[in-house]
Amino acid sequence: MEIDPIAHIKGCYPEKFGIPRQPSLVPEAEATIIFEKPYRHENFIRGIEAHSHLWLTFGFHQNSWHEGQAMVRPQRLGGNKKMGVFATRSSFRPNGLGLSAVKIKRVDYERVEIIISGHDLVNGTPIYCIKPYIPYSDSILDATSDFAEEAPPRFNVRFSDEAEKTLTILTGRYPQLKPLIEGVVAQDPTPKFHKDPERIYGVLLYEFNIRFKRDPLDEMGGFLVLSIERDLK
Repeated sequence: MEIDPIAHIKGCYPEKFGIPRQPSLVPEAEATIIFEKPYRHENFIRGIEAHSHLWLTFGFHQNSWHEGQAMVRPQRLGGNKKMGVFATRSSFRPNGLGLSAVKIKRVDYERVEIIISGHDLVNGTPIYCIKPYIPYSDSILDATSDFAEEAPPRFNVRFSDEAEKTLTILTGRYPQLKPLIEGVVAQDPTPKFHKDPERIYGVLLYEFNIRFKRDPLDEMGGFLVLSIERDLK
């Protein structure tokens, strides 16, 4: 069976680094589902606003799976323990398909677009199918997961004076930028094997490079956002 994308994602994550490892962890993350030409007709989405959330079947188009690679190292386990790929949510998997539940923010029938939030998808992600999330059947209250029983911890995020000044300038055009930065950095996107507390990281959100490091004033390992710079790539 061959399948073609019905849509693609245009949102706040230009690259993979910094994207939450699961949907809904950063509710401020917004994106637009842009339909490909054969499906760019309002009848394809007629009535979809009756639902609050959607299931998106998508492709990990920036990853590749090597045939025979049966074991992966889940980040949730620190990247040190191997598990079978089908026992994890790893993005490196046969067929390269993923599944995300996202919230509908708005439906634009004129442009035939769906604005969503709480997503975990890099720009350009191909969407292969869209289905409504049905609470009575999709929410399994007694489900368990021994190695991922709860959401990952969130760390404190503090902004430098320079970063706060930049946010003040950008607030009019990007009112959600500060909570988006807080949500992404609080998830600790840094590699687990990096131990240097002075190391400076950069994560791209929209067209901005968010530079941050461990906060020397936070004994619990929080982060300090140093600057917000327009990415000139």
